Amino acid sequence: MIEPRGSPTGRWQFTWILLGSSFMAPDLVAQAGAAGQGDVDVAALRSTVPVPITRIPAGIEVDGIVNEPVWDTIDPLPLFIMSPTHGGEQTERTEIRLAHDDRYLYVSGRMYDSNPDGIRVNTFYRDTYSGDDLFSFVVDSYNDYETALWFGTTPAGVRQDRSISNDAQFSGDLPPFNEDWNAHWDVVTTRNGEGWFAEFRIPFSTLGFQAEGDEVTMGITIYRFIGRKNERQVYPAIAREWGRLAFMKPSQTQRVTMRDVRPTAPIHVTPYVLGGLNQTPVLREPSDAAAFWATERDPTTEPGIDLKYSPSSNLAIDLTVNTDFAQVEADDQQINLTRFSLFFPEKRQFFQERSSTFDFGTGGFTDRVFFSRRIGLERGELVRIYGGARLVGRIGGLDYGVLNMQTAPSGGRSGENVGVMRLKQQVLNPYSYVGSIVATRLGENGQDNVAVGLDTQLRPFGDEYITLTWAQTFDEAVRERNVLDAALFRARWERRTDRGLWYNLYYRRVGPDYTPRLGFQLRSDFTLFGGQLSHTWLQGPSASLNTITPSVTTESYYRNADLTPESRSIRPEVEFAFKSGATITPYSNTQLEDIRIPFDIGELSIPPGEYWFTEAGIDWMLPRTAIFRGDVRTTVGRFYDGRRAGLIFNPTWSVSRYLEIGGGYEVNRIEFPGRGEAATTQLGRVKLSFALNRSISLSTFAQYNNLDDRTSINARFRYHFREGTDLWIVYNEGFNVERDRGFDPRLPWSAGRAVMIKYSHTFSW
Repeated sequence: MIEPRGSPTGRWQFTWILLGSSFMAPDLVAQAGAAGQGDVDVAALRSTVPVPITRIPAGIEVDGIVNEPVWDTIDPLPLFIMSPTHGGEQTERTEIRLAHDDRYLYVSGRMYDSNPDGIRVNTFYRDTYSGDDLFSFVVDSYNDYETALWFGTTPAGVRQDRSISNDAQFSGDLPPFNEDWNAHWDVVTTRNGEGWFAEFRIPFSTLGFQAEGDEVTMGITIYRFIGRKNERQVYPAIAREWGRLAFMKPSQTQRVTMRDVRPTAPIHVTPYVLGGLNQTPVLREPSDAAAFWATERDPTTEPGIDLKYSPSSNLAIDLTVNTDFAQVEADDQQINLTRFSLFFPEKRQFFQERSSTFDFGTGGFTDRVFFSRRIGLERGELVRIYGGARLVGRIGGLDYGVLNMQTAPSGGRSGENVGVMRLKQQVLNPYSYVGSIVATRLGENGQDNVAVGLDTQLRPFGDEYITLTWAQTFDEAVRERNVLDAALFRARWERRTDRGLWYNLYYRRVGPDYTPRLGFQLRSDFTLFGGQLSHTWLQGPSASLNTITPSVTTESYYRNADLTPESRSIRPEVEFAFKSGATITPYSNTQLEDIRIPFDIGELSIPPGEYWFTEAGIDWMLPRTAIFRGDVRTTVGRFYDGRRAGLIFNPTWSVSRYLEIGGGYEVNRIEFPGRGEAATTQLGRVKLSFALNRSISLSTFAQYNNLDDRTSINARFRYHFREGTDLWIVYNEGFNVERDRGFDPRLPWSAGRAVMIKYSHTFSW
């Protein structure tokens, strides 16, 4: 696994002088822009001290009109242009203001537009970005420079929210964004001939924070995005070297303060009722010549309940009974061209709340001590979850999380109790921590497994970071030979910046008996040495390119027993990032694989042997703001003792705000001329998303994979009455495409279907 590039998390020192309690006037920001040559002196535009947010005596009617007199008594924020030209001229006037009372943070925006017909509203789907205009903000509510919550809306009032961890950077462990996180908050938008307008109301109980006396300090970044111009107006000003996602980084938010905040302790109780029918084909015994297959029907009726309680501003408690995830979208199928297991991300809502608290990465994008998808899923089959509890919070600089769930017996396995406890203590500076984890999976019949670990991330100086990780497992079914064989060690030194030279050096050793059964480990019994060396050149204001980044990544995996090479690779590439948002990356990859145990790719086999092979390709990412967007990836070259040509195309077309068509097609032609073997793998998917408005939507997701000759359809209808109250109708079915090949009797057309209806309603106090 390649340890990917990061972005800096350093903290800028600001020299912006406040005049009283007012923000810098917008015209001063414009004067500091890139009308001249070279980079903008961003440090001169930022405040070294927290900026107070205006406290208002009474709440604001959130109607999206932004006409309350109190708004005009508050100075608008000075906005800075991040794109398309960093520090350039603002083409459309925007007024953004902040306020708060005892219980809520209020944010208003007047997004004036000289061409109202050009305002983009491409979808009504929640949490879906389709090139729309946006008004969004990021809140580092715990003031830790690492985690944050992101809230946004479009001119149609479509809600978008997600959680952010690890300072919004891909540091080689886990993805820093959780797009499946949802929370309780309000937003209303309106439009007229002058532009569009929005008002947010965010409960402090949703944000969570820590108070010092009667004062609360948070970080905040706010921006407006104009889709047709790729123009991003942001507050505060952010330097170019923080990368394309700088506006999402908690470390780059402006510190703000609020006084006399007294949040409530709300209770949200969400009962649900589920009904449905599962139909599964079964072979008759003895076979009836007229009908070999019968249909087994399994009706389902289930109640359940979830409870969310925040007894304080820095503590959240969740309880669940008879947990159900019937409405979760189907996984994207994958073509596996390796000898390792596939990784599928977690999509279930219950496990999204402050999920970054439980993160304990051990390398790559997949490996971790705790992986919530292990709960309630066994070999792709659902396992009933009787219930469980989760507690997450913060005390001072200590983040803590405790989760415990109980599952039912399934597939000959006993019921299991699974649990995890995670601690992370900030040390030395806002960007350093030490932490620990304990993950347990306890059941009968020799299934007990315990994993423990310690980790630390230290920023000793500048943009240099050191990461150290140790994990140990204890498993009843594994008789480890010694302590080291059931352990994992990792060390990484990296320089994080998106300007100039940056690098990443890492070492990892995983023992043959290391078995985190509540986590995920892609491969075991190896010692890895790897590194990445890159340089980013920022282009001038008049260039169509934004950055040019050549880099080279190399990795060497050795077997622990004899330190012979198992895998080696070297990958040089050059990324060209355009101001339009498009990227083009040509690359090559030279790889060694020493195979001692044969494995299969569909009907093809890879026999034991030592293989050197080289591939080359181009990755092309279209601008995300385009109505038609997506990515194209091509590769061609040697593949083990043969050759391969591959193409991946993932397009999305926003036909209208009511319909979006997405999908993908992956094809690989693999040939082994010396053995007279060849095959073509194909994976296709089509997703149709219909949205009549923000409340009524229907999505259909069809997939075909020729390796298992099966097509599947997942259709989900949702009626969203209000936040926390939903009606879902879900239909799933698989179809046997090749019904005759090698099967007797002939397979039925349907491989099984399920129809579920679920209604949930949230009561709040």
